[in-house]
Amino acid sequence: MNCLQNLPSAPALPLQSFKSHQRNPYSLVNALGVMSSAGLQLRRSMALKAISGPTSSAEASGANLKEEKSEIYSNNMTEAMGAVLTYRHELGMNYNFISPDLIVGSCLQTPEDVDKLRSIGVKTIFCLQQDPDLEYFGVDINAIRDYAKTYDDITHLRAEIRDFDAFDLRKRLPAVVSKLDKAINRNGGVTYIHCTAGIGRAPAVALAYMFWVQDYRLGEAHQLLLSKRSCSPNLDAIKSTTADILTGLRKKLVTLTWEDLNYSTVEVSGLDIGWGQRIPLKFDEEQGLWILRRELPEGRYEYKYIVDGEWTFNKHELVTSVDKDDHINNYVEVLDDNPDSLSAVLRKRLTGDDPGLTKDERLKVRQFLEAFPDDEQ
Repeated sequence: MNCLQNLPSAPALPLQSFKSHQRNPYSLVNALGVMSSAGLQLRRSMALKAISGPTSSAEASGANLKEEKSEIYSNNMTEAMGAVLTYRHELGMNYNFISPDLIVGSCLQTPEDVDKLRSIGVKTIFCLQQDPDLEYFGVDINAIRDYAKTYDDITHLRAEIRDFDAFDLRKRLPAVVSKLDKAINRNGGVTYIHCTAGIGRAPAVALAYMFWVQDYRLGEAHQLLLSKRSCSPNLDAIKSTTADILTGLRKKLVTLTWEDLNYSTVEVSGLDIGWGQRIPLKFDEEQGLWILRRELPEGRYEYKYIVDGEWTFNKHELVTSVDKDDHINNYVEVLDDNPDSLSAVLRKRLTGDDPGLTKDERLKVRQFLEAFPDDEQ
Protein backbone atom coordinates (compact mmCIF):
# COMPACT_ATOMS: atom_id res chain seq x y z
CA MET A 1 0.00 0.00 0.00
CA ASN A 2 1.47 3.31 -1.03
CA CYS A 3 -0.03 5.59 1.57
CA LEU A 4 1.33 9.01 0.65
CA GLN A 5 3.12 10.72 -2.19
CA ASN A 6 6.74 9.66 -2.54
CA LEU A 7 9.06 12.43 -1.46
CA PRO A 8 12.85 12.50 -1.79
CA SER A 9 14.92 12.05 1.32
CA ALA A 10 17.82 14.37 1.98
CA PRO A 11 21.27 13.07 2.88
CA ALA A 12 21.62 12.21 6.53
CA LEU A 13 22.91 15.13 8.53
CA PRO A 14 24.61 15.21 11.92
CA LEU A 15 22.15 15.66 14.74
CA GLN A 16 22.86 17.79 17.78
CA SER A 17 23.26 15.83 20.97
CA PHE A 18 23.30 16.78 24.62
CA LYS A 19 25.39 16.06 27.68
CA SER A 20 23.76 15.80 31.07
CA HIS A 21 23.55 18.98 33.12
CA GLN A 22 24.33 19.08 36.84
CA ARG A 23 22.94 21.69 39.20
CA ASN A 24 24.88 22.83 42.27
CA PRO A 25 22.54 24.83 44.49
CA TYR A 26 23.91 26.31 47.68
CA SER A 27 20.95 27.33 49.80
CA LEU A 28 17.22 27.53 49.63
CA VAL A 29 16.54 30.85 51.36
CA ASN A 30 18.69 33.96 51.64
CA ALA A 31 19.10 36.17 54.71
CA LEU A 32 15.93 38.09 53.90
CA GLY A 33 13.86 34.97 53.88
CA VAL A 34 13.39 35.10 50.08
CA MET A 35 14.12 32.08 47.97
CA SER A 36 17.36 32.74 46.12
CA SER A 37 18.04 31.79 42.53
CA ALA A 38 20.17 28.92 43.77
CA GLY A 39 17.36 27.84 46.05
CA LEU A 40 14.91 28.04 43.20
CA GLN A 41 17.21 25.83 41.15
CA LEU A 42 17.29 23.29 43.98
CA ARG A 43 13.50 23.35 44.24
CA ARG A 44 13.28 22.64 40.53
CA SER A 45 15.91 19.93 40.82
CA MET A 46 13.89 18.31 43.59
CA ALA A 47 10.74 18.61 41.49
CA LEU A 48 12.54 16.99 38.58
CA LYS A 49 13.71 14.11 40.76
CA ALA A 50 10.19 13.61 42.06
CA ILE A 51 8.81 13.59 38.53
CA SER A 52 11.33 11.37 36.81
CA GLY A 53 12.75 9.19 39.55
CA PRO A 54 16.00 7.20 39.38
CA THR A 55 16.78 4.85 36.51
CA SER A 56 15.76 1.33 37.46
CA SER A 57 16.98 -2.07 36.31
CA ALA A 58 13.59 -2.55 34.69
CA GLU A 59 14.24 0.51 32.53
CA ALA A 60 17.62 -0.86 31.53
CA SER A 61 16.13 -4.22 30.63
CA GLY A 62 13.57 -2.41 28.47
CA ALA A 63 16.22 -1.16 26.03
CA ASN A 64 15.51 -4.00 23.62
CA LEU A 65 11.81 -3.23 23.67
CA LYS A 66 12.53 0.43 22.83
CA GLU A 67 14.70 -0.67 19.92
CA GLU A 68 11.94 -2.95 18.65
CA LYS A 69 9.40 -0.13 18.88
CA SER A 70 11.78 2.20 17.02
CA GLU A 71 12.18 -0.40 14.29
CA ILE A 72 8.43 -0.80 13.89
CA TYR A 73 7.89 2.95 13.88
CA SER A 74 10.66 3.49 11.31
CA ASN A 75 9.16 0.84 9.03
CA ASN A 76 5.72 2.42 9.28
CA MET A 77 7.19 5.86 8.61
CA THR A 78 9.12 4.62 5.58
CA GLU A 79 6.00 3.01 4.11
CA ALA A 80 3.81 6.04 4.81
CA MET A 81 6.22 8.66 3.48
CA GLY A 82 7.71 6.77 0.57
CA ALA A 83 11.30 7.42 1.65
CA VAL A 84 13.71 5.35 3.71
CA LEU A 85 13.59 7.05 7.11
CA THR A 86 14.86 5.96 10.50
CA TYR A 87 14.04 7.08 14.02
CA ARG A 88 15.84 5.64 17.06
CA HIS A 89 13.89 6.69 20.13
CA GLU A 90 16.36 4.94 22.45
CA LEU A 91 19.11 7.41 21.44
CA GLY A 92 17.26 10.36 22.96
CA MET A 93 16.14 13.71 21.61
CA ASN A 94 17.79 15.01 18.43
CA TYR A 95 17.37 18.26 16.54
CA ASN A 96 18.68 20.61 13.85
CA PHE A 97 18.65 24.39 13.61
CA ILE A 98 16.78 25.40 10.45
CA SER A 99 17.51 29.06 11.17
CA PRO A 100 19.04 30.77 14.22
CA ASP A 101 15.63 31.01 15.90
CA LEU A 102 13.86 27.90 14.55
CA ILE A 103 14.63 24.27 15.42
CA VAL A 104 12.99 21.08 14.14
CA GLY A 105 13.55 17.97 16.21
CA SER A 106 12.28 14.78 17.77
CA CYS A 107 10.11 14.53 20.84
CA LEU A 108 11.09 15.36 24.38
CA GLN A 109 11.33 12.14 26.37
CA THR A 110 11.92 13.26 29.95
CA PRO A 111 11.61 16.46 32.00
CA GLU A 112 15.41 16.85 31.78
CA ASP A 113 14.97 17.60 28.06
CA VAL A 114 13.38 20.91 29.04
CA ASP A 115 16.70 21.94 30.61
CA LYS A 116 18.59 20.88 27.49
CA LEU A 117 16.40 23.10 25.32
CA ARG A 118 16.67 26.03 27.73
CA SER A 119 20.46 25.75 27.48
CA ILE A 120 20.30 26.57 23.76
CA GLY A 121 17.90 29.49 24.16
CA VAL A 122 14.55 27.82 23.45
CA LYS A 123 11.59 29.90 24.63
CA THR A 124 8.74 27.89 23.08
CA ILE A 125 8.40 24.10 22.89
CA PHE A 126 5.78 23.34 20.25
CA CYS A 127 4.53 19.73 20.40
CA LEU A 128 2.50 18.23 17.53
CA GLN A 129 2.05 14.76 19.03
CA GLN A 130 -1.23 13.09 19.88
CA ASP A 131 -1.72 10.99 22.99
CA PRO A 132 -1.31 7.63 21.15
CA ASP A 133 2.12 8.81 19.87
CA LEU A 134 3.22 9.55 23.42
CA GLU A 135 1.80 6.32 24.81
CA TYR A 136 3.55 4.20 22.17
CA PHE A 137 6.99 5.25 23.40
CA GLY A 138 5.94 5.71 27.04
CA VAL A 139 6.47 9.48 27.14
CA ASP A 140 4.92 11.21 30.17
CA ILE A 141 3.82 14.50 28.62
CA ASN A 142 2.26 15.73 31.86
CA ALA A 143 5.55 15.38 33.75
CA ILE A 144 7.34 17.33 30.99
CA ARG A 145 4.74 20.08 30.93
CA ASP A 146 4.60 20.33 34.73
CA TYR A 147 8.35 20.66 34.90
CA ALA A 148 8.41 23.32 32.18
CA LYS A 149 5.92 25.32 34.27
CA THR A 150 8.49 25.61 37.07
CA TYR A 151 10.31 28.08 34.80
CA ASP A 152 9.06 31.48 33.71
CA ASP A 153 11.26 31.71 30.59
CA ILE A 154 9.99 28.74 28.56
CA THR A 155 6.52 27.68 27.40
CA HIS A 156 5.29 24.25 26.38
CA LEU A 157 2.41 24.19 23.86
CA ARG A 158 0.59 21.42 22.03
CA ALA A 159 -1.16 21.57 18.65
CA GLU A 160 -1.98 18.00 17.69
CA ILE A 161 -1.77 16.54 14.17
CA ARG A 162 -2.40 12.88 13.38
CA ASP A 163 0.73 10.98 12.39
CA PHE A 164 1.05 9.71 8.79
CA ASP A 165 -2.18 11.48 7.76
CA ALA A 166 -1.78 13.95 4.90
CA PHE A 167 -5.36 15.18 5.01
CA ASP A 168 -5.33 15.80 8.77
CA LEU A 169 -2.14 17.79 8.21
CA ARG A 170 -3.88 19.79 5.48
CA LYS A 171 -6.93 20.38 7.65
CA ARG A 172 -5.00 21.32 10.81
CA LEU A 173 -2.19 23.45 9.36
CA PRO A 174 -3.95 26.85 9.53
CA ALA A 175 -4.86 26.49 13.21
CA VAL A 176 -1.46 25.03 14.08
CA VAL A 177 0.60 27.67 12.26
CA SER A 178 -1.65 30.39 13.69
CA LYS A 179 -0.88 29.16 17.20
CA LEU A 180 2.83 28.85 16.38
CA ASP A 181 3.06 32.36 14.94
CA LYS A 182 1.33 33.91 17.94
CA ALA A 183 3.62 32.03 20.34
CA ILE A 184 6.74 33.15 18.48
CA ASN A 185 5.56 36.77 18.52
CA ARG A 186 4.74 36.54 22.21
CA ASN A 187 7.77 34.61 23.49
CA GLY A 188 10.59 35.52 21.12
CA GLY A 189 13.84 33.59 21.36
CA VAL A 190 14.28 30.17 19.79
CA THR A 191 11.31 27.95 18.94
CA TYR A 192 11.53 24.15 19.06
CA ILE A 193 8.97 22.39 16.84
CA HIS A 194 8.69 18.64 17.27
CA CYS A 195 6.52 15.64 16.48
CA THR A 196 7.70 12.12 17.32
CA ALA A 197 10.70 11.72 15.02
CA GLY A 198 10.87 15.28 13.70
CA ILE A 199 10.71 13.96 10.15
CA GLY A 200 7.12 14.47 8.95
CA ARG A 201 4.75 16.72 10.86
CA ALA A 202 7.27 19.06 12.50
CA PRO A 203 9.19 19.94 9.32
CA ALA A 204 5.85 20.39 7.49
CA VAL A 205 4.68 22.91 10.09
CA ALA A 206 8.04 24.70 9.99
CA LEU A 207 7.85 24.78 6.19
CA ALA A 208 4.32 26.20 6.17
CA TYR A 209 5.40 28.87 8.67
CA MET A 210 8.37 29.83 6.49
CA PHE A 211 6.16 29.94 3.38
CA TRP A 212 3.23 31.86 4.87
CA VAL A 213 4.91 34.13 7.40
CA GLN A 214 8.61 34.49 6.57
CA ASP A 215 8.29 35.45 2.87
CA TYR A 216 9.96 32.32 1.42
CA ARG A 217 8.85 30.68 -1.79
CA LEU A 218 7.83 27.13 -0.96
CA GLY A 219 10.64 25.57 -2.99
CA GLU A 220 13.23 27.86 -1.43
CA ALA A 221 12.05 27.03 2.09
CA HIS A 222 11.97 23.32 1.27
CA GLN A 223 15.51 23.39 -0.06
CA LEU A 224 16.75 25.17 3.07
CA LEU A 225 14.93 22.72 5.32
CA LEU A 226 16.40 19.66 3.59
CA SER A 227 19.89 21.20 3.71
CA LYS A 228 19.60 21.29 7.51
CA ARG A 229 17.70 18.12 8.37
CA SER A 230 16.95 14.81 6.71
CA CYS A 231 13.16 14.81 6.63
CA SER A 232 10.09 14.30 4.45
CA PRO A 233 7.44 17.03 4.83
CA ASN A 234 4.32 16.62 2.72
CA LEU A 235 4.47 19.41 0.13
CA ASP A 236 1.09 18.61 -1.39
CA ALA A 237 -0.65 19.12 1.95
CA ILE A 238 0.95 22.55 2.34
CA LYS A 239 0.07 23.54 -1.23
CA SER A 240 -3.53 22.40 -0.83
CA THR A 241 -3.91 24.21 2.48
CA THR A 242 -2.60 27.41 0.94
CA ALA A 243 -5.17 27.10 -1.84
CA ASP A 244 -7.88 26.32 0.73
CA ILE A 245 -7.11 29.55 2.60
CA LEU A 246 -7.15 31.73 -0.51
CA THR A 247 -10.01 30.09 -2.43
CA GLY A 248 -12.16 28.58 0.30
CA LEU A 249 -12.53 24.98 1.43
CA ARG A 250 -15.21 24.00 -1.06
CA LYS A 251 -16.48 20.43 -1.11
CA LYS A 252 -18.13 18.15 -3.64
CA LEU A 253 -20.04 14.90 -3.19
CA VAL A 254 -18.10 11.81 -4.27
CA THR A 255 -19.67 8.36 -4.63
CA LEU A 256 -17.65 5.14 -4.41
CA THR A 257 -19.15 1.73 -5.14
CA TRP A 258 -18.22 -1.93 -4.88
CA GLU A 259 -20.22 -4.32 -7.03
CA ASP A 260 -19.46 -7.77 -5.64
CA LEU A 261 -22.32 -9.01 -3.46
CA ASN A 262 -20.64 -12.06 -1.94
CA TYR A 263 -18.96 -10.27 0.97
CA SER A 264 -20.03 -9.37 4.49
CA THR A 265 -18.03 -6.13 4.91
CA VAL A 266 -16.60 -3.57 2.51
CA GLU A 267 -14.56 -0.64 3.83
CA VAL A 268 -12.41 2.15 2.42
CA SER A 269 -9.14 3.55 3.81
CA GLY A 270 -7.23 6.62 2.68
CA LEU A 271 -9.31 9.41 1.15
CA ASP A 272 -9.55 12.22 3.74
CA ILE A 273 -9.28 9.97 6.80
CA GLY A 274 -5.74 8.65 6.40
CA TRP A 275 -4.48 5.11 6.02
CA GLY A 276 -4.92 4.30 9.69
CA GLN A 277 -8.71 4.75 9.57
CA ARG A 278 -11.55 2.98 7.77
CA ILE A 279 -15.04 3.92 6.59
CA PRO A 280 -17.65 1.18 6.03
CA LEU A 281 -19.69 1.14 2.81
CA LYS A 282 -23.43 0.50 3.13
CA PHE A 283 -25.08 -2.21 1.09
CA ASP A 284 -27.97 -0.98 -1.06
CA GLU A 285 -30.19 -3.99 -1.76
CA GLU A 286 -32.18 -2.20 -4.46
CA GLN A 287 -29.07 -1.37 -6.50
CA GLY A 288 -27.10 -4.43 -5.41
CA LEU A 289 -24.08 -2.25 -4.56
CA TRP A 290 -21.90 -1.35 -1.63
CA ILE A 291 -21.97 2.48 -1.58
CA LEU A 292 -20.09 5.30 0.12
CA ARG A 293 -21.13 8.92 -0.42
CA ARG A 294 -18.72 11.47 1.02
CA GLU A 295 -18.11 15.18 0.62
CA LEU A 296 -14.46 15.95 -0.12
CA PRO A 297 -12.63 19.27 -0.52
CA GLU A 298 -10.93 19.94 -3.84
CA GLY A 299 -7.82 17.87 -4.34
CA ARG A 300 -6.53 14.43 -5.27
CA TYR A 301 -7.16 11.50 -2.93
CA GLU A 302 -5.82 7.97 -2.97
CA TYR A 303 -7.72 5.16 -1.32
CA LYS A 304 -8.03 1.42 -1.12
CA TYR A 305 -10.85 -1.03 -0.38
CA ILE A 306 -10.79 -3.55 2.45
CA VAL A 307 -13.14 -6.39 1.49
CA ASP A 308 -13.73 -8.92 4.28
CA GLY A 309 -10.40 -7.83 5.73
CA GLU A 310 -8.42 -8.06 2.47
CA TRP A 311 -6.84 -4.90 1.02
CA THR A 312 -7.53 -4.47 -2.69
CA PHE A 313 -8.37 -1.90 -5.37
CA ASN A 314 -11.40 -1.48 -7.60
CA LYS A 315 -10.53 -2.06 -11.24
CA HIS A 316 -13.66 -0.15 -12.30
CA GLU A 317 -12.41 3.11 -10.70
CA LEU A 318 -9.33 5.23 -11.42
CA VAL A 319 -6.08 3.55 -10.36
CA THR A 320 -2.55 4.77 -9.79
CA SER A 321 0.51 3.44 -11.56
CA VAL A 322 2.25 0.48 -9.96
CA ASP A 323 4.80 1.81 -7.47
CA LYS A 324 8.24 0.41 -6.66
CA ASP A 325 6.67 -2.03 -4.16
CA ASP A 326 4.09 -3.27 -6.72
CA HIS A 327 1.26 -1.46 -4.94
CA ILE A 328 -1.75 -0.03 -6.77
CA ASN A 329 -4.28 2.37 -5.21
CA ASN A 330 -7.52 3.85 -6.43
CA TYR A 331 -7.70 7.63 -6.63
CA VAL A 332 -10.25 10.38 -7.19
CA GLU A 333 -9.74 14.00 -8.20
CA VAL A 334 -12.16 16.62 -6.88
CA LEU A 335 -12.02 19.65 -9.16
CA ASP A 336 -13.83 22.92 -9.76
CA ASP A 337 -16.66 22.48 -12.27
CA ASN A 338 -15.32 25.50 -14.16
CA PRO A 339 -11.57 25.08 -14.79
CA ASP A 340 -11.36 28.66 -16.08
CA SER A 341 -12.77 30.30 -12.95
CA LEU A 342 -10.49 32.59 -10.93
CA SER A 343 -10.46 30.19 -7.98
CA ALA A 344 -9.65 27.20 -10.20
CA VAL A 345 -6.78 29.05 -11.87
CA LEU A 346 -5.45 30.20 -8.48
CA ARG A 347 -5.65 26.70 -7.02
CA LYS A 348 -3.87 25.26 -10.04
CA ARG A 349 -1.01 27.75 -9.58
CA LEU A 350 -0.75 27.23 -5.84
CA THR A 351 -0.68 23.44 -6.14
CA GLY A 352 1.84 23.47 -8.99
CA ASP A 353 5.63 23.41 -8.86
CA ASP A 354 7.33 25.85 -6.48
CA PRO A 355 4.41 28.19 -5.78
CA GLY A 356 5.02 31.68 -4.47
CA LEU A 357 2.65 34.17 -2.90
CA THR A 358 2.00 37.70 -4.10
CA LYS A 359 2.12 40.51 -1.57
CA ASP A 360 -1.68 40.64 -1.47
CA GLU A 361 -2.00 36.85 -1.10
CA ARG A 362 0.52 36.77 1.72
CA LEU A 363 -1.40 39.52 3.51
CA LYS A 364 -4.63 37.52 3.18
CA VAL A 365 -2.95 34.40 4.56
CA ARG A 366 -1.57 36.31 7.55
CA GLN A 367 -4.96 37.89 8.26
CA PHE A 368 -6.49 34.42 8.08
CA LEU A 369 -3.97 33.11 10.61
CA GLU A 370 -4.46 36.06 12.95
CA ALA A 371 -8.23 35.52 12.94
CA PHE A 372 -7.98 31.97 14.28
CA PRO A 373 -9.22 31.76 17.90
CA ASP A 374 -6.62 30.88 20.48
CA ASP A 375 -6.82 27.65 22.43
CA GLU A 376 -5.12 26.87 25.68
CA GLN A 377 -3.87 23.36 24.90
